[in-house]
Amino acid sequence: MPSDAVTVWLHQLQAGESAAARPLWEKYFHRLVGLARTRLHTAARRVSDEEDVALSAFDSFCRNAEAGRFPDLTDRDSLWRLLAEFTLRKAAHRVRDGSALKRGGGKVTAAGDGVFEEVLGREPDPALAAEVAEECERLLAALTDPDLRQIALLRMDGHTVEEVAAMIPCSTPTVKRRLKLIRGIWEREARHESQ
Repeated sequence: MPSDAVTVWLHQLQAGESAAARPLWEKYFHRLVGLARTRLHTAARRVSDEEDVALSAFDSFCRNAEAGRFPDLTDRDSLWRLLAEFTLRKAAHRVRDGSALKRGGGKVTAAGDGVFEEVLGREPDPALAAEVAEECERLLAALTDPDLRQIALLRMDGHTVEEVAAMIPCSTPTVKRRLKLIRGIWEREARHESQ
């Protein structure tokens, strides 16, 4: 069994032990809020702000992890990348949805009084959040094939391989092959960055 606490909690969550979500939440939530804030900074503050985005992203991640949808997720680095992707996608959806005419054309303002932020404590490091956002965008940009990018984004949104196959549409084995290709591209990108 791994000695790294984050990896232990991750394995427990994947084994269906929902109590392991709490220490992961405490470790990553501030960073996720900061990451969401970097994506939402250009949008006017809405009823649903960066804390809501982080909460939604973490919730989606936990539900999918407990359902066994991330069999290749094994350590803190891959966990952070996945959490960051969930958060970036949720933030992008929030900006898109917030500007929809049926939601006030982006003119709805926040009614909160900052209690949530006060309870959570200190602010995350904005420089780190910006760095993570840039890294995620860089990895997505490495997927020059639009089909690969679409598959990656759908999986990051928590869709199963079967759901992705139905949405694209293509066969499940094709989606699995393309996911393997995506992982290979991202691993090469990560190795290239570390040199």
